[in-house]
Amino acid sequence: MKKTLVAIALLSCAYLSVYVLDRHVSNATRNKLYRSVKKIPYNRVGLLLGTIKTLPNGRINLYYIYRIHAASKLYHSHKIDYILVSGDNSRKTYDEPTTIKKDLQAKGIPENRIYLDYAGFRTLDSVVRAQKVFGQNKFTVISQRFHNERAVFLASRNNIQAIGFNAKDVTVFYGLKTKIRERFARVKMFLDILFGIRPKFLGKKITIE
Repeated sequence: MKKTLVAIALLSCAYLSVYVLDRHVSNATRNKLYRSVKKIPYNRVGLLLGTIKTLPNGRINLYYIYRIHAASKLYHSHKIDYILVSGDNSRKTYDEPTTIKKDLQAKGIPENRIYLDYAGFRTLDSVVRAQKVFGQNKFTVISQRFHNERAVFLASRNNIQAIGFNAKDVTVFYGLKTKIRERFARVKMFLDILFGIRPKFLGKKITIE
């Protein structure tokens, strides 16, 4: 009986911790996120966070489609001048940044306005590398709201002035697994901050111009 009560207490504490951290991130970034192209301030660079284009079931990933559309809207509305695409290229057969670049060009964005970060393995890497490698201390993050909250929070902890432009979100059913993973990703983020985890790679500086 005692073991059961201890287990319940531990699970309750774990759940409460996850909930508190989740709400803290959302509240801390509430005034830095925008849905309206008209209202969002201008930033020279938009940081587009990558994701897989085609799901294992063969369908197009809606998160991907909506992020491309959001980045295109910002650029054509003159709210950003350049797009830094940050994604995973850890394998020869998987290249998020190049795939995204092609779709951005199909939206009418010139090649010379698109920069690629092939080492954006995690949100932490994407945000910190935008500063350390690409020299950006101020930029607009482009992703869905839940993702923007975490990215903008990370930016603030690294002395970066970032705001977020929220791409269209998916339905509750479509994004249920992603939203659950996000709660634990936020816990991992706080652990990374606590232990001073840095990006997997940095490398030589690249100038966006």
